[in-house]
Amino acid sequence: MDSLKELDERHRQFVIDRNWQQHQSPKNLVMALTGEVGELNELFMWLTVEESRKIEGETKQAVAEELADVLIYLTRIAGELDIDLVAAAHEKCEINERKYPADAFQDKPLRPHEYKNQHK
Repeated sequence: MDSLKELDERHRQFVIDRNWQQHQSPKNLVMALTGEVGELNELFMWLTVEESRKIEGETKQAVAEELADVLIYLTRIAGELDIDLVAAAHEKCEINERKYPADAFQDKPLRPHEYKNQHK
């Protein structure tokens, strides 16, 4: 299994096997996603930038599990709404490439919001 669609189908079957379909509305899935992102956030809270780049051992495993939860909920939301996540991500990349042209960032280390504020 290596596609988001296959992952969604696997988890959808997991839900069906447990009779949880009634709980799988987009609203509920977004709320669950938010909870998982919060759990991921907790693993990085209070770390320095360098510490956050060098996680290992049990912490790295915990991060992997929370990232997996986030991905599963993202794919379920997309599945429920019939959205192709990969196509949507590619489309968003194209929008961002137009919105934030690379040459505008070559000479100065602007953050996206700083560039946006300068080009209103």
